[in-house]
Amino acid sequence: MVDFNFSIFSAVSSAGADDTALTDLLAAAIGRASDPGQWRTGRAGIWCTVAPEGAQHRQQGWKLHVAATPAAAPEMLARCLEVLLAARSAFKFAATTDFVAALNARNTPRGQSGKFITIYPESDTEAVRLAEALHRATAGLPGPRVLSDRPYAPGSVVHYRYGAFTEDRRINNDGFYAWMILDPDGNPVEDRRVGRYAPPSWATSPFPDNGLRVTRRTGGSGNKILINGCFAVRDAIRHTNKGGVYRAVDTRTGEPVILKEARPHVAADSSGRDTRDRLRAEARALERIQDRGLAPRPVELFTESGHLFLAQEMIPGTPLRDWAADSIRERGWGAHLAPALGMARRLADLVIGAHAAGLVLRDFNPNNVMVRPDGSPVLIDLELAVVAGDPEEAPLRAGTPAFGAPEQLAGARPHASADYFSLGATLCYLITGAPPYFLDERPRPRPLAERLTEWLAARTHDLDLPESLRTLLVELMAEEPERRCGPARARTVLTSCQDLCLDERAYPPAPYPPGADHDGAEPEWLREACDRAVEGITDHLLASMDPQSAQSLWPMSCVHGAPDPCSLQHGAAGCLGALVRCMEHTADPRLPGAARTAARWILERLDGSAERPPGLYFGTAGAAWALLDAGLALGDDALVRDAIAVAEALPEAAASPDVTHGTAGIGMTALHFWARTGRESFAGRAHAAADALAGSVEERPDGPVWTTPAHVDSKLAGKSYHGFAHGVAGPAYFLLACADVTGRADHRALAVRTGESLLDAAVLTPRSAMWGAGTGDPPTAPYWCHGSSGIATFLVRLGRATGDPRFLEAARLSAGAVTDQSWRAVLGQCHGLSGNGDFLLDMAALTGDARHRAAAWRLARIIVANRAHRDGRIVLPDEQGEVSVSWGDGLSGMLAFLLRLRHGSDRLWMADAASAQVPPPARGSAAGTAAGRAS
Repeated sequence: MVDFNFSIFSAVSSAGADDTALTDLLAAAIGRASDPGQWRTGRAGIWCTVAPEGAQHRQQGWKLHVAATPAAAPEMLARCLEVLLAARSAFKFAATTDFVAALNARNTPRGQSGKFITIYPESDTEAVRLAEALHRATAGLPGPRVLSDRPYAPGSVVHYRYGAFTEDRRINNDGFYAWMILDPDGNPVEDRRVGRYAPPSWATSPFPDNGLRVTRRTGGSGNKILINGCFAVRDAIRHTNKGGVYRAVDTRTGEPVILKEARPHVAADSSGRDTRDRLRAEARALERIQDRGLAPRPVELFTESGHLFLAQEMIPGTPLRDWAADSIRERGWGAHLAPALGMARRLADLVIGAHAAGLVLRDFNPNNVMVRPDGSPVLIDLELAVVAGDPEEAPLRAGTPAFGAPEQLAGARPHASADYFSLGATLCYLITGAPPYFLDERPRPRPLAERLTEWLAARTHDLDLPESLRTLLVELMAEEPERRCGPARARTVLTSCQDLCLDERAYPPAPYPPGADHDGAEPEWLREACDRAVEGITDHLLASMDPQSAQSLWPMSCVHGAPDPCSLQHGAAGCLGALVRCMEHTADPRLPGAARTAARWILERLDGSAERPPGLYFGTAGAAWALLDAGLALGDDALVRDAIAVAEALPEAAASPDVTHGTAGIGMTALHFWARTGRESFAGRAHAAADALAGSVEERPDGPVWTTPAHVDSKLAGKSYHGFAHGVAGPAYFLLACADVTGRADHRALAVRTGESLLDAAVLTPRSAMWGAGTGDPPTAPYWCHGSSGIATFLVRLGRATGDPRFLEAARLSAGAVTDQSWRAVLGQCHGLSGNGDFLLDMAALTGDARHRAAAWRLARIIVANRAHRDGRIVLPDEQGEVSVSWGDGLSGMLAFLLRLRHGSDRLWMADAASAQVPPPARGSAAGTAAGRAS
C-alpha cells in the first residue's frame, strides 16, 4: 500500500514460480498407482487439482486440510499421496513451494493460512478415516496450525472444518463474492473463512475429541487471560498470522508490558527457521542495547503451548508514522518542517547508537519507531536486527517495501549500508508525509536517483527545502550501497538545515493560501507529462484486458474480497467508463473496438444467472450507466437499447439508502438515463427513489440521517455516516439534483436541512473544514468516501442552487482541507488524490476560482511522479502498493481525473447533467432513436 502497510517478509522461497517439484511428485505417484488412467488433474490459480475419473463432489461437508512448511512440503505431499490415491479421494494442493510459502506468510489472512492440501471426503465416515490415516502418515513433519480449522489431534498437521466443497459463489449485498453453503432448510448462508474454528451451529462434528479440550487459564483476575502464570493480558493490539501483539501487566511488578507472540512454523524458510527465530533475534537485539535507552527493555522470553512469547517494556507514545502525519496536520504544511528536521536529527542519532552497539537494524521505518511524549524516538520491532558479523543466519529477502534497501529485498547479506537507505526513506516520509515507494520498472528501469528527485520535487515543490537536504536524501538512498552517505554525515547536514528552518514563518501553510493570486495556468512540461501518463495508462488498460476470461475482464485487486467483475468500483464498468471518456477526448483508433468488446463482455455477464445488488458503485446500476455511455459514444443503437433494458430492470429503491450500494445511486442512475435518453419512465424512477429516501429519513436532533437497516446482511448495516459514499451527503446530493429538475420543494428542503446538519457537524479552522466519519468521530482524511472532498462535492452544489453563502464557504474551507493535506500518499478516487482532484475541478468550475484548478494540477504532478514504466506502458500504485486497473483505487479512476484535467468535461458518475436540465436528445441521435424503438 502506498501508506506502507506492507508485509515485512517476502513470501517466497528460492524456488521460482515455474518449480515443478511438487507436481512431479504427483505425476510419479499416479504413474505408480494401479489405475493411472483413472485420474483427472488440472491447475486452477495456485492449486493443482486431483480427482478420480467420474468422482462427484458433495456440495458441502467436513473437509480436511494438511499444513506444511515449504521445506517439508515435498515429503508431506509424498506421504499424503499414498493415502489419498489409495482411497480414490479428491483433493488439491498448492502447486509450488513458493505458493506454500505464500500460504504460510506472516501476514497471510488468518482464515486462509496454512492450507497446503485440501481433501474432499465423500462422506463423514470417510472424513474421519482419512483424517486418522493422514495423521499417522504425516507424524513428525512440521506445519503451522490452520486457524480456521480444528486440529485432528494435539500437534497434528491434519485439520478439519465444515464448509463448501463445490464452487457456489454468490455476490453479496456489498458487491463481493462469498462462498455459500445451505442450512438444513435449504437457505444459503455464507461459508465464512475466519481465523478461528467456527462451524455452523447445525453441523455436528463426526471426529473424535482426541484430547482437544480448550481451556482458558486465569489467575484470580476475572476473565483476563494469564500467560506464563504472571502476564495478565488486557487487550490485543493486533492479530496476524504470525501471532498476536498484546497489552498486558506483569503481575509480579505491576508494570505494563507488551507481549509479542510467534506461532510455530509460520513464515518458515527453506532451512526451517520461522517466526519464533525472528522473535528470538529480537530478544537478543534488545538485550544487547538494553542499557542504552534505544529500545524497550526485554522482560522475559518464554514458551507456552508451543508458542513463543517475548515480554518487553511498554513504551508510551506514538508511532513515528502517526507523529509525522499529526505534525503536518496540526502545524500546517511548511510549518512542520522545523520540528521534522529536529526529529530527523534524533533518528540519525538512533541509527548511530544502534550501529555503535554492533547492530544492523534491517527494518528501520516509521512503523518501527515509537516517539515518547518527550519527543525522543525509540526503536521497536527489532526482529530483523542482527549483530554485525554474527554467524547466526538472518532471514534474507526481508524488509519493508519503500524503506528496505533494494539489495536487502533481493536477498543480500546484512550490512549497515542498508540502514542508511532506510534512514533516507524514513526522512523522506518525515518531510513529505508519504513513503518513497516506487513500483518496479522493465525492461530498463530508470535510475532510482532520477525517480526520487522527481518524486521529491513533486511532493515538496512549494517548500523551500535547502538544496543540501535534497542532496542528502538522494545520497542516503543511492542504489549502490557503497555510494550512500552514513548517518553521521546525515546528522551534520540535518543540524545545519534545522538552523536554516527555525523560522516557521518562512514557509507557507498551504500550496495555495486564500487570497493568493493564481491564474490557474500550468507549465507546458506538466501538461505534456500528463498527456504521456494518459497515453501510457490507456496502453496498459488495453494490454491487460482479457475478453476470453470468464472470471474478470481486467485483473482486479482482491484485497477487499473477490469483487463483482461487472461493477463500477472494482470491476469492468469503471474501466469502461474511463475508456469511453478517453475515446471522447483522444483520437486513439483502438478505443472504439475495446469499448465495444468491454460492453459486450459486461452484457454477457449481466445476462447470466448471477444475482447482484442494484447499486451504482457495487452493483448493476453502475454497469448500466457505463453501457449507456459506451453505446452513445459509439453511436451503437443496439447497445443503448440493451443499457436501457438493464436500467429498467433495476428496482426503484433498495434497502441501503447510500450512493454506492443503494437508493441514492439508483436514483442518480435514473437521472442520468433521463438526461441522456429523454425517456420519461426514468423521470418516474428518479421521483420514486427520491420519495423513498424522503420516506426513510430519520429526523434526529442533529439532523436528517439515513442508515442501512440493521437486518440487512451488509457491513454497513445499522451505521450512519456523514460522507458522500455511504453517508447523508450522497442522498442529499441526489435529492438536490432531482429537485433541480422536478422543482419538488420538499426534496430540496430535505437536502437543505441535511446541508445545515453537515455545517453543524463540521470541525472548522480558519483554513479548513473537516468531518468525522460519523457523529462523535474525530476528523477523517479529506477524501471522497467519508471526508471533506465528498461532503463538499454536495455542499458546493447546494450553495450554487440556493445562493446560501454558508454552504459555499464550507465548500471553500473543504478545498482548503484538501489542499492542506495534499501530502497524503494514496492516489486513487475513493481515498486518494484523484478523487480530491476531481473535487477541486468541481470547485473551479462552480466558483470560477482558478486557484482550485491550480491545486488540482499540483495533485496531478504528484500522481504522475509516482509512475512506473513497464514494457512501454505506464502504471501507478494502488492503495496496497500494487497495480490495479479499478475505478476506486486503481488506474481507471486516475486516468479519468487526468483526462478531465487536460480536456475538461463533466465529472463521471454524477447527476450534474440532469440537474442542469439538459434537454432530451433530438430524435435521430443514437439515444433518441434507441429510446424511441425501445418504447
